[in-house]
Amino acid sequence: MAEPIGKLEKPEAEKFREKRKLFFVPLLYAGEGVPQELEEKLDRYWSEVREQLRKLEEKLGRAKRIFHELIYSPGEEGLKALEKLNARSYQLAKAECEDGAELWPIEERELTEEWLDWQRCLLAGLISEKARKRVLDFYLEAERKRYEHMARRINEGLKEREVGILFIREGHRIQFPADVEVFSIYPPSLDEIHRFLQERAERESGEGGQQPSS
Repeated sequence: MAEPIGKLEKPEAEKFREKRKLFFVPLLYAGEGVPQELEEKLDRYWSEVREQLRKLEEKLGRAKRIFHELIYSPGEEGLKALEKLNARSYQLAKAECEDGAELWPIEERELTEEWLDWQRCLLAGLISEKARKRVLDFYLEAERKRYEHMARRINEGLKEREVGILFIREGHRIQFPADVEVFSIYPPSLDEIHRFLQERAERESGEGGQQPSS
């Protein structure tokens, strides 16, 4: 269970000094045509993430490894790919790397692309229940292998007493190594974004379900 960041005082922080530590940052993406209100909430979210990371690093040490979903290459090549993928998390990762951290890829391209393809098949909407069940089985198997690969890469990359930062979407199923202490970054604005997206989806669903008047 993650420690409450705001209550992590220095005496308590000392007990984590000898452990491997991982700061989990819920990854949010902003596609094209995002409403201005959501853009502002996302800006506030990433500002709060930056502040919480700063406080954690002050108490537990600077990050040495940066892990980010959908990035297959280390170093500058990985950062260039990340800049195209998500500008906001790129800014944070770049700043950490400039302070001495290393971008450590946790994805295996072929496995992740297979997982994404099965996901696209499911989202396409299959008519046959038999086909849907078969595709779902393939998707879940690829997902399991992907998360197992991620866990191995994190275990390999995070050395004794080191700190790492993991950027990945909520709902992931990575089983972290037992000796890694995980701290979840959860700014107040994350709940606001969840509510905004839920209310927006409900409005769109209601509008789509309205029947034209006779």
